[in-house]
Amino acid sequence: MKRVDWNVLDDAARMAVLQRPVQAVSDALREGVQAIFAEVAMRGDAALRDYTQQFDGVALQDFEVGAAEFSAAVAQVSPTVQAAIAEAAGRIETFHRAGMASVYAVDTAPGLRCERIQRPIPRVGLYVPAGSAPLPSTALMLSIPARLAGCKDIVLCTPPRKDGSADPAVLLAAQQAPGVRVFKLGGAQAIAAMALGTPVVPACDKLFGPGNAWVDEAKRQAAQRPGGLAIDMPAGPSEVLVIADAGANPAFVAADLLSQAEHGPDSQVLLLTDSVDMLDAVATQVDAQLAQLPRADIAAQSLSRSRLVLVKDIAQAIKISNRYAPEHLILSVREPRVWLDMICNAGSVFLGDYTPEALGDYCSGSNHVLPTGGAARAWSGLSVGSFQKAISVQDASRTGLANAGPCAVTLAYAEGLQAHARAVEVRLEQAA
Repeated sequence: MKRVDWNVLDDAARMAVLQRPVQAVSDALREGVQAIFAEVAMRGDAALRDYTQQFDGVALQDFEVGAAEFSAAVAQVSPTVQAAIAEAAGRIETFHRAGMASVYAVDTAPGLRCERIQRPIPRVGLYVPAGSAPLPSTALMLSIPARLAGCKDIVLCTPPRKDGSADPAVLLAAQQAPGVRVFKLGGAQAIAAMALGTPVVPACDKLFGPGNAWVDEAKRQAAQRPGGLAIDMPAGPSEVLVIADAGANPAFVAADLLSQAEHGPDSQVLLLTDSVDMLDAVATQVDAQLAQLPRADIAAQSLSRSRLVLVKDIAQAIKISNRYAPEHLILSVREPRVWLDMICNAGSVFLGDYTPEALGDYCSGSNHVLPTGGAARAWSGLSVGSFQKAISVQDASRTGLANAGPCAVTLAYAEGLQAHARAVEVRLEQAA
């Protein structure tokens, strides 16, 4: 990891420090994803088979997971892992159920009631990555809020293994949404299938889930197509920013950095600290711990584009963090809650030495599908509300119209929209 002193950099150099790696290849990504969408639109399932052979190295005739494969998954997953899935699912449901939006109604004038009601999105598409490691935790994070929201049709895509099967732990986690349909499809072609629909894969109303830069770009392009398809958020390569003071444990900080670096070569990790000694100690720990990791090659590629940044103080570090808007922000500082009010841009915040980001990845209960690439400036992490839509309702009696109608008439004429005004006036005249 490269070491830099923030306060000796000019603006251009500071921008370079905070640049995400994927931004440099966005043009190539865009063209590649466009080609995949065009092929899936033209050739449907045949294109999906070709892409699965090309990218996943397996020839599949049937993409959908059948009852036999679901049943076999139980025997293939150890009881310990099954118990952990159940334990994590319980916490995730507890957290998400507590945050469900409430319907409400209010009389804004005598005889005039306005309401806000919730309806589930009818068909949702969930993407669970498995490019370099299967992620049953992501299946939990997607399927549980989808079920709580009441979504009628839930479609889940996950890349096949080399033997043509889906990861059994992912299948067990996916069944947190009873009736879920699982398809063995990965990458941008899976997103294209759920966005466009094919004879086998149903078209979805909204797409959810993280992925690599290709998946992220595919979701963006899907959202730009005609027809109203929505996506949860820009959720691309993983990233973490750690703010550490002199009292932090360098072994903990290094472990947090590596936990995100091992996700993939395009992940990014940053450390901001006001202590030269902490910076040096973390660098030493990163090297020592990296050598022990089975995924050291992947993590090393990510670390080559990551930074150890020396700052003036913790207040400056938080300002830089808000500018970067990280997916994950870890405050490895003394009295972390003192600084919490200053944080305005982050997908999820982890407070103190004993709250590793990995806890949120699996079983703290909060959702790990979070905005990346700076999108945390305006987007939130996944919730039950992400799988629902709110509909407003108005109900006016003659009294209500008499009370509010003249206001509407005045504003309509002020805007030069006479037909709007007349739509109210004709009723007021009849009610008089």
